Amino acid sequence: MEYIIRGQHLQVTDALKEYVEKKLGRLEKYFEAPTSETTVTLSVTKGIHAVEVTIPIARNFLRAEEKSADMYASIDTVVDKLERQIRKHKTKVNRRFRHDSGVKSLFREEGSAVGVLEHEEEDFEVVRTKKFLLKPMDVEEAILQMNMVGHNFFVFANSLNEEVNVVYKRDDGTYGLIEQG
Repeated sequence: MEYIIRGQHLQVTDALKEYVEKKLGRLEKYFEAPTSETTVTLSVTKGIHAVEVTIPIARNFLRAEEKSADMYASIDTVVDKLERQIRKHKTKVNRRFRHDSGVKSLFREEGSAVGVLEHEEEDFEVVRTKKFLLKPMDVEEAILQMNMVGHNFFVFANSLNEEVNVVYKRDDGTYGLIEQG
């Protein structure tokens, strides 16, 4: 894996960089092909150490984030989270690739990994469905609507490009916009 390690409000030392690469290196055993650039963002805000990791894989992403009082503990926990994500999804993904397309599996099979992994599978259940009409509005109006209903995201029809967009509130108090690509 190639790593892009960034620091926000933090100087990324060689020791910290080596620790991140060593810990994330544990995940390489799960992949048949090398993944492209793994992005790691390390930040410190008001004494809280945050680690965010994004690993691009086959038209999808693995992503985990952790915050704690210790940077090394955050790194350990985020790697554990990513490992659990991989174990949860690898059986389903491999099964789908084998049955649907006959393509070589994305993740290594049980026997080819260094250790024997537990079989974990989770079914996702939709417990609530909402339908609503999308009123055409601009981004500023969508942000106002989102704040009025007290949510951290809002789906709307953008009056400028007539596409469905999403505005969301970020952890740092700013706003983000998701557009169709």
